[in-house]
Amino acid sequence: MPDRIRITKAAGTWVIRADGAVLGETQNALELTEGSYPSVIYFPREDVAMTFLEASEKTSICPHKGAASYFSIVTKSGTISDAAWSYETPKPGVERIAGHLAFYPDKVTLERV
Repeated sequence: MPDRIRITKAAGTWVIRADGAVLGETQNALELTEGSYPSVIYFPREDVAMTFLEASEKTSICPHKGAASYFSIVTKSGTISDAAWSYETPKPGVERIAGHLAFYPDKVTLERV
């Protein structure tokens, strides 16, 4: 794993909400800390209501984690574009985030309960 990245089990129960809908709840979240960036919470896909998520055309590359694919959230109120991302095949050393989704905290409500 790159020295600048640390992945640990996130303490507690984590919930994601968008437009009043609960998109996910888990006790199995991972917390990824990378350098001086704020920590990011990754939710296991099996704990996210994937019916709310629609694959986006957006992609990006992280030199440490690999290729990211993005998802928009579709609710009754509308679409929240590119609100989540996932590393489908992360680089060696960060494989623990495979099968997980992270969400932009300015696009959803993300909280530990």
